[in-house]
Amino acid sequence: MKGIVFKSTGSWYSVRDSDGHFLDCKLKGLHRIKGLRATNPIAVGDMVLFEMQQGENIGIIHKIEDRKNYIIRKSINLSKQIQIIAANIDMAYLVVTLALPRTSTGFIDRFLVTAEAYHIPVTILFNKIDIYDKKLLEAHQKMKAIYEDIGYICREVSALRGDNIAELKESMADKTNLFSGHSGVGKSALLNAIDPSLDRKTGEISESYLKGKHTTTFAEMFCLDNGGFIIDTPGIKEFGLIDFKKEDLTHYFPDMFALLPDCKFYNCTHTNEPHCAVKKSLEEKRLSESRYRNYINIFYGEGIDENDWE
Repeated sequence: MKGIVFKSTGSWYSVRDSDGHFLDCKLKGLHRIKGLRATNPIAVGDMVLFEMQQGENIGIIHKIEDRKNYIIRKSINLSKQIQIIAANIDMAYLVVTLALPRTSTGFIDRFLVTAEAYHIPVTILFNKIDIYDKKLLEAHQKMKAIYEDIGYICREVSALRGDNIAELKESMADKTNLFSGHSGVGKSALLNAIDPSLDRKTGEISESYLKGKHTTTFAEMFCLDNGGFIIDTPGIKEFGLIDFKKEDLTHYFPDMFALLPDCKFYNCTHTNEPHCAVKKSLEEKRLSESRYRNYINIFYGEGIDENDWE
């Protein structure tokens, strides 16, 4: 039998078969994906082959089909391993906001770099625009322009007022869509606005830390009534590439990669090399300062600057 993984809770998996039935399944023996040091061999979105155990209402997964893509983060407990968040994604939606809790460009760029590395298209959703004052609106327009100029789709939405929710839902039809972002940016509220039957739990903002309280603890897939699927992910603090070659990092910054042919050296890292087209573009203010700063932070393995705001 063939199915798709909708939920993973450690050693058990909820698999939806071709008839739309959900079955509890286990993985047969130890399984490792070649070339991946992942803590979880199976991820939400995986297509699997399984068979029902005789005399029991339990499925045994014996094969994971090849993934067209996947997205990862560093394992929380094992720094040298990764956690596969989800697989076989048609579109990733990154939910951000300049209201509490404000999303830094450092977080946005690390997510975009990770998605670029694993060939996943991204739409950036600017949520909570209904509560922006004049100052926040001006900052929002500047940030939005940075990513639109690169070529990313940016949508302004409001879960509270329903701004652009119908258009957003229409864009998700017949696709597998990943929802991600910091805790507190309004992912769950947006999902409820898109499809009230999802009834996702929403959390309040912690006043002491101005951070969102985690309401989702693991990735889970849901069906939409338009033929699409949504994968809701935990509030994620930080993304990052694992074991990447530093000279390849520029490939995941489309705005910098486009300038690479004009650099003196074909393998220019845009750090200390002379006649660098990227640094020239930065000096001429044709390249975003925050994008270059975040590139340097990733290049040298530095963390996200939560105070970052261009």
